[in-house]
Amino acid sequence: MIIQLLGITLLLSLVVAGLVAWFFHKPIRTIMDRIVGEPLSSAWVRYMMVVLVVAGVAGGVRPWDYEKYITPMKDQPLLVLNTDRWILELYRTAIGTAQAEIWLLLVFFVFALVAYVLLRGAELKQDGEMVRH
Repeated sequence: MIIQLLGITLLLSLVVAGLVAWFFHKPIRTIMDRIVGEPLSSAWVRYMMVVLVVAGVAGGVRPWDYEKYITPMKDQPLLVLNTDRWILELYRTAIGTAQAEIWLLLVFFVFALVAYVLLRGAELKQDGEMVRH
């Protein structure tokens, strides 16, 4: 039963991570095109998609939490993996996956914003120097 739970949570996590990566593919591509330019952006976008999926799966699938179903805790009976617990574990998987990806995207967009501001400032400075000459 634990192997089934692990397999299904892995599949659910991959689906959620893939959907989030697919949803954010175009904005990430646009940002990377602007920051690093066309030749390098496709490689960086591919890298970000892989990182999104891996981080999502790592955040959503928590096999160490499933130990409670096979090892009894002190003075407590072994937990039974019934329908309610399955639903709870699947919910935790979906939320954990989305949460890990959202944190990663937040960090990416903060760094992208800083890079954009620096790039834009350099462009404005260069345009100002061209006007003077």
